Amino acid sequence: MARELGLNPRKFGSLANEQQEPWKRPLAEFIAHCYGKRFGRATPEHVHTLEEVVKRAEGQRSERQKRKATKEALPAGDMADCRTK
Repeated sequence: MARELGLNPRKFGSLANEQQEPWKRPLAEFIAHCYGKRFGRATPEHVHTLEEVVKRAEGQRSERQKRKATKEALPAGDMADCRTK
């Protein structure tokens, strides 16, 4: 849920200090509350494991590199034609 909210794991330390600040919710409850407030449901429709997320990112990265390699392989004249279309 935190990934869908776009929360930065490096900032969790400031969010997860309910011992020092008893008025704060525990981190898990805080994330669940924010998720429900933003998306209007208690749990995500599709739960993705970290391995799936990493695999998808690697696939996107490799596709981007392939496109970049084919783009560089084209002669300069062809690139000008692509931009005007």
